[in-house]
Amino acid sequence: MSEKGNRKDTILLVGHGSRGPDGNRETEEFAEQWRARRPDLDIRLCYIELANVLLDEGLDDATFDAERVIVVPLIINAAGHVKTEIPEEIAKARVRNPDVEFIYVPHLGACDPILAILKRRLHQTMRDLDMPDPKTTGIILLSRGSSDPMANGDVAQMARWLFEASEHELVDIAFTGITHPRLERVVQRQARLGMMQMVILPYYLFTGRLIERIKKQVKNLRRQYPGIRFARGEHIGFEDEIFQLLEQRVHDAGKPEAWMPCDGCKKADRE
Repeated sequence: MSEKGNRKDTILLVGHGSRGPDGNRETEEFAEQWRARRPDLDIRLCYIELANVLLDEGLDDATFDAERVIVVPLIINAAGHVKTEIPEEIAKARVRNPDVEFIYVPHLGACDPILAILKRRLHQTMRDLDMPDPKTTGIILLSRGSSDPMANGDVAQMARWLFEASEHELVDIAFTGITHPRLERVVQRQARLGMMQMVILPYYLFTGRLIERIKKQVKNLRRQYPGIRFARGEHIGFEDEIFQLLEQRVHDAGKPEAWMPCDGCKKADRE
């Protein structure tokens, strides 16, 4: 267990949870790699849904022999889980464990390190296509989709940054569910605009059933549009930038300005 300023900290990594076992296995492997990378940190893992250990139990388990529990969401975009469910469970955990300080740090979010990963994914997929002209190669950043417009806006922000960092004239967003546009509609639009190649970049941390669905969708698109070459990038996965982001979140946990703004409690409660 780490000690900072003579305070014992436990790091609680919060994953989303997946209906398919592969996604949960990747999350567990990520946690194992982080522990190996940072043996000085006491890193625990729990999930919001669909897998064990669930968040309420994870919060209570993390309090054992700890003075502070630093809650770290392993999630890209801030939607209902990040803004509502996690803060509500932390508030309940504070009542159950009044002698332990809970600090909720921000999710990964739209940021330069994530952009760097997307740029690498784009370069890899362009190489798979033998480096065609970017002017005739459309990019589609494909995300989960949310009922929270700010979360969807973060995807649009990343697409804009990717556009600014590349020579591609078309960088669009699409969603696998909940909101629009969907992948098929965006492909149709780019085809009408004369794109000869399309790169589909999944904006997902880990694999799961939605990633498998995307693979099938791309296979179907190749049949529907035989005159267009498609390349699908890999999900974000175990990139060094993700570990560095989380480590920065933990490092900054003692600074009130680095706390998650939607923690669900009054600032005075933590002072």
